[in-house]
Formats: sequence, C-alpha cells, structure tokens
Amino acid sequence: MLLHLREPRKSGRAVSRRSTRCLFLTISFLFLIFAKSSVAQTRPTPRPEGSPGSSALNSPLLEARVSELLRKMTLEEKIGQLVQYSGGQPTGPGTGRTDYEDMIAKGQIGALFNIVTAKRTNAYQRIAVEESRLHIPLLFGLDVIHGLRTVFPIPLGLASTWDPALVERTARVAGREASAAGIRWTFSPMVDIARDARWGRMAEGAGEDPYLGAAMARAYVRGYQGARLDDPESIAACAKHFVAYGAAEGGRDYNTVELSERTLRQVYLPPFQAAVNAGVASLMSAFNSLNGLPASANPFTLKKILKEEWGFQGLVDSDWTAVAELVNHGVARDGAIAARKAFLAGVDMDMASSLYHDHLAKLVRSGEIPRAAVDDAVRRVLRVKFALGLFEHPYADEKRENTATLSPDNIALAREAAERSFVLLKNSAGAAGVPLLPLSPDTKTIALIGPLADDAGDMLGSWAGQGRPEDVVTLYAALSQRIGTTRIRYAKGSAIIEGSDEQIAEAVKQAQQSDLVILALGENAPEMTGEAASRAHLGLPGRQQLLLEAIAATGKPVVLILFSGRPLTLPWTFEHVPTVLAAWFPGVQAGPALVGTLFGESMPSGRLVVSWPRSVGQEPLYYNALSTGRPAGDTDLSRPPPDGTEKYVSRYIDEQNSPQFPFGFGLSYTSFRYGQPQISVKEVSARALNQELRLSKRQAGGSVSVSAEVTNTGVREGEETVQLYVRLQGTSVAQPVRALKGFQRIRLAPGETRKVTFNLSADSFSFWNDQNKFEVEPALATIWISPDSARGSAVTLEIGK
Repeated sequence: MLLHLREPRKSGRAVSRRSTRCLFLTISFLFLIFAKSSVAQTRPTPRPEGSPGSSALNSPLLEARVSELLRKMTLEEKIGQLVQYSGGQPTGPGTGRTDYEDMIAKGQIGALFNIVTAKRTNAYQRIAVEESRLHIPLLFGLDVIHGLRTVFPIPLGLASTWDPALVERTARVAGREASAAGIRWTFSPMVDIARDARWGRMAEGAGEDPYLGAAMARAYVRGYQGARLDDPESIAACAKHFVAYGAAEGGRDYNTVELSERTLRQVYLPPFQAAVNAGVASLMSAFNSLNGLPASANPFTLKKILKEEWGFQGLVDSDWTAVAELVNHGVARDGAIAARKAFLAGVDMDMASSLYHDHLAKLVRSGEIPRAAVDDAVRRVLRVKFALGLFEHPYADEKRENTATLSPDNIALAREAAERSFVLLKNSAGAAGVPLLPLSPDTKTIALIGPLADDAGDMLGSWAGQGRPEDVVTLYAALSQRIGTTRIRYAKGSAIIEGSDEQIAEAVKQAQQSDLVILALGENAPEMTGEAASRAHLGLPGRQQLLLEAIAATGKPVVLILFSGRPLTLPWTFEHVPTVLAAWFPGVQAGPALVGTLFGESMPSGRLVVSWPRSVGQEPLYYNALSTGRPAGDTDLSRPPPDGTEKYVSRYIDEQNSPQFPFGFGLSYTSFRYGQPQISVKEVSARALNQELRLSKRQAGGSVSVSAEVTNTGVREGEETVQLYVRLQGTSVAQPVRALKGFQRIRLAPGETRKVTFNLSADSFSFWNDQNKFEVEPALATIWISPDSARGSAVTLEIGK
C-alpha cells in the first residue's frame, strides 16, 4: 500500500538545545553510577574482544540513557515501541491499517518496514521526533538480503565463494546503500541450515554446514553493522529465522520440524550463536513449530538459550504475523492468548499482526504479563535505537542517497562477487581434445539459447531489495559487447515454464549454424525460489529439458549455464552435456561476470555449499550425516545388489547413496594435487582440551596443527579452497562421518606448491554429548585435508583421557 503523508502538526517540536544539555548532564551523572554497577538482568555474557559491534549494546552509558527514557514512558508508549507495521509488499495477511500517522504521533509504533527512500522515511520520522510526546525515533527496516540497488549474487551464491571477507564487503555496500535510503535495519542474514533442496529458501542462506554457516553469519553481521553501529552508514543486522526453519518436513515452507536437542545444538544453532558473538543487534523468530511448539512461542529457545545462555542483549522480532499465526498452530484460541504466549516466550516486537498493540496493555493490567517483562522488551528496542545513533541523527541524508547507490566501486564488487560464486560442475574435453572452457578466441559463431540468456529480472534472484531489471547487464548484452552481434545466433528456445515446438525448432536451427552452443536454463527467480517456493520436482521446469535434449542431439559442443536458487536433479544432463556451470542468480553484473569467466579472464573458483542430488528421492541430502550399523561403504550402488550380505546395507535399490556432486566440490581451469597431511601431535588429552574449551575464545589457542602441501599441477594460475574435515569415533553418542572444521582459499601459480596449515582448537573436537553439554571425550579423530567432503588423505589423532 502507498501511504500519503500529512504535514507535521504545528504544535510539534524538536528537542530544544536546553533540553539536550539537561539530558546530557543527567546522562553523565547516571554514567558515573552505572559504570560501577549494573542491573543483574541486563548483564551480558562476555563476548570476544574486537568483534565489530560486540560492545554496541552493552555500554553503561547507553544503558543509562535507556533507563532514563524508560522511566518517563507510559505503559502505552512502552507497548508502542514493541509494535511494527509494514508500508507495503506483504508476504502474508496483514492488518489493513492505514492510520500510521496518528499512531506514530501518539507513540504507538516503534518500527516500520517496507518504506524506502530518504524522503519517505524522513517524513514519517518527523512525526515521531517532532510530534510524539517523548520524541522517540522510528526504526525503519527492510529485507536487504543481498543488496539494495547494487544487487549481488543470492546468498547461496555468495556462500559458494567460501570467502567471508568478500561477503562482508558486499554486506557493507548493502548497508551503505540502505542507510542512504533511510533504512537502518535489515532482516538479514538468513542463517538457517538448509539440507533439503526442495525448500525454496535454500537460496537465501549459506547451505548445509554449520561451520561454514557460522563463518558467513559473522561476515554478514560485521559487514552490515561495521565497526560502529552509530556510523550513519551502518545498519542493524537481524539473524533469522530462529530456529530450525530450514528443517521443514518435506522441504515444504512453514512446515513442522522435529529435531533432537543434539541436532539443534550441533547443526542449527551454531550460525545463530556466531551472529550473537559477533554482536548482532536483533534476531527474528521463525514461522515453524519445533517439536510441537511454535518457534515464536518457545521459551526454551528464545529465553533459555538465546537470552540466558548466550546473554543476547538485542531485540527479538517476530516474522510477518507469526504471533497471530499461533492461533493456526493450535496453541492459542484467540489473539490475546497468542500475544501473551509469544511475549512471555521472548518475542520482543510483533511484526505486522497488531496483536501486541491490541492486547498487551490489558494483559499487563490483568497481571498476566509482568510490567518488568515489558520493560525488558522495551529496553532491548531502545538499546538498538540508541546504539544506531537515531536519537542524535534521526533523519537520512537525501543528498547521499543520490550518490550512494550503483557507484562504480559497487558495480565492480558486484562483478567480482559474481565471478567468484560460479561453480564449475563439469568441463569435459571437446572435439579438439581440450575442455570447452575457457572458450577459444577462435570460436567464430556462438548460438546463445535459452529463456535466461537475455532475462534481466531473473538475474536479480529472490528478495532483490530495490534492484531493477534496468540495472542488470544480461548474458546476451555482455556477450554482444564482447564479440559483436554478428557472431551470435540468439534464440529463446522456450519460456521458463511455457514453450512451443516452433521455439525449439528455431533454437535447433540456430545451433546447427554455429560452432558452439551456450545454453542458459534454469528457474524463475521470484516464483520458483525463495519464500513460499518449495518444489516437489527439482528438474528443469517447463519444456527446458526437451530444449536441452534437442540441442544436445545436434552434436554441437554445449556449455550449459544453470541459473537457480538450489541444486537441480539433472542426471541426463550430467551424462550427456560436456560442460555445466552453476551460476545461481548472479545479480546486476551477471553478464559481464559470466562472459569474463567463459573466456578465461577470470576462472570459476566457487565450491558447493550444498550436496547436489542425483534424485529428489535422496532429499534431505547432506554430507555430515551419521553412519548406520549397516553402512553401504564402497558397494557399487550403480548396479542392482547381488544376493548375499551386500544387499542388507543402508541403501536404495534404484539409486546411489552418493550425491551427484559432494559438498565442497568445484572444478577450475587448472588442477591441484594434495600431499599427505602431517599432524603436529599424535595424542592429546581430553581433559586439557576441555580446560581450553572453558576459556573464552580469545584466550583459546590451537591445540593441534595439521598441514598438507597443495600443488597447482596445471598450466594456469588458479584458486583452490582447501578444506579440513574431522570424524570422531568411540564417543558416547554417534558423530558425523565427516564435519567441516576449517577452510582456506589459496591462489597458486602454475607449478607452485604451498604448505597449508590449520590450527585446531578444542571446538574442533567437542560435541553435545550424552550429558547434555558440549565437551571433548576420549576418541579417535580422523582428520582430512581435501578439495571436498568426499575425497582426500587423512591422519589420525588419539584423544586420550
């Protein structure tokens, strides 16, 4: 909905200079008191020093300011800070309210979202700052997931770079552009672990691994929030969706989740804890139920784990109308009960449902909700607003908005991120006996075929902020600029969903008249990936498979570029098509990044962050699974099982257990050789490791170092992502067959050898044991240094008592 703003009331006023001076003296006096003592319920758990934003919500001065303001607020004004509404772009049922201006003036709204541009946000902010009794500024939020106007690759693609520093840079640019448009709060990063490609929101996260997911969570938080939250170019991050949203049964969005506490602790919580340790300002509760209890009414996760165990001091926001949806879940009979349950469970702010606005005051006055609980929730909201500097600088700079977006530096970073996100899945030799990629400059004519070859909108991916198709350079546009239109034979061949025999026939004709074919196939980004985009069938949609097979039948060499928000099940393709590049949805610089990669100006260095399935029947599919009592081992599962013992193992009778491509996999234009790993010690003490585990992370050191030599055996320079995996055996509870515990990106010249060393701390060997705590136990540790999760040589480490 579009909201029309009135002029601010003449009676409204800004805070006077005299009032400001008085407030400063009051705060200074309170600071002397709060510096020596702090209220027990607000004392945070220590976090690592040097983490950007780690102290932003924990300073005594900030706490004094919050307490002073809180003391002046009425109950209705306090509840207003816990209410959030949307200005448009709904992702579910809303309230239908349009009276935001009067509510803001009365102090009944704390945050708004989906209202963009400095002019629009400033107009609402003036009402809050100049007309409300206490002049408390609004907090403006938006789903800035992978860029605002400069749209980067989707998060699944960014994670495929295995480069947290690069991801941090993209988040910093996104924060700069968003803050210039008046947005100081992003509902990002999504740090849900995704093990099932049927789930559409796999596109928004970092894949299936908790270690890599934690690294990416830290990177996003550092990028968005910067060195200081009160920097006008910083925005508050929001880690979502808490928790286990990615484990939806059947991969169906919003579906129920059943998990053991061990799986929750070891797999789904680590990225959130990493975000909290990095100083994230907010978290968002999830839509799903967890073991029968909706995530937005779960005191075990929201209060016990998040706020008590981890000492989280920021605010918890619900997802869109998740509070009201407690009625549909069946745990609340009406809106009042839903509001009470969500609030007492630890949801501080209600997004879009209005239930807190409608019911909290009555629930407090009836004694069903303690006033102290309201104060704690409001304190969390005010902490974030003070930390962002909104009381000093509530308005966005409209001049900066005109220069901050789509700058040359931002565009250059978008291209770099796209180039490094591509994963080369297959690159077989062509007729000349060499791989098709990189393309030979002698290639005379290229048939560019497919519904995504000249599709600007889909290149943006899902949740593309304020990205516009006109900002995108398509593959066709970039290739035309590179080699000229006279050397390109273009045919759409099919729409993503619809299509005709005539379109396929025209595409075949163009292919037959060309030296090489580039096929651009895949999913429709906004409709088939992201939220509410679960798929039961993971093949190419529409008539694209028919198009692919018809082009392959021409005998022309084919380079297939896949655009998708998840891995697709394409067994025929990987058998018959010589070259396949996973491009995900690369963002505004899709075309230049792809053309540069195709011609070898840059080389694909991305690695999979999800296991690529052969069949949808394998889902959920992930590398870090537990072994069974009857593991399949090295049985050849491509053949029917023989009579005898090999039949009675954990396997399918009609499909291999292994993925098409394993987690961590990716080819390059060169090749690498790994030497035998070397370990610094052969045995360590579990007791010593547990002592280390109890230390804060900044004090803990590496107990064990493991190294291996990696050699570039090709003729081109290349980047390799060296990965380290650990398996623990002989423990009180079963552990994964492999678990990622380290990775490093290295660049090697042809023939160059480098020793890569990993220093492993106690965390690398700890797990949630049968005593319900993270500990290191006596065990045999097998440690691999490898190019992916399925290969590599190993060394062993004995962990004694």
